[in-house]
Amino acid sequence: MPQRLHLVFGGELVDPSRTEFRDVNDLHIVGIFPDYASAHNAWKAEAQRTVDNAHTRYFIAHLHRLRDEEREASSTEELG
Repeated sequence: MPQRLHLVFGGELVDPSRTEFRDVNDLHIVGIFPDYASAHNAWKAEAQRTVDNAHTRYFIAHLHRLRDEEREASSTEELG
């Protein structure tokens, strides 16, 4: 079974109604998690920790959706 990796990250937004970060160099990378449940737990902990700052948001990125494991790898992927 393929892994379903998830990235949890966040930072300060320019405007709370948009998802544009104030400074991408200052993003907080919480970590990469092997499943959605553990990623959600990490996301929830960070969201609760920063609840008093309306400009700070955390997100879960579904890394496993960025690749199609059934498709042939590109030439750059094969270099690794």
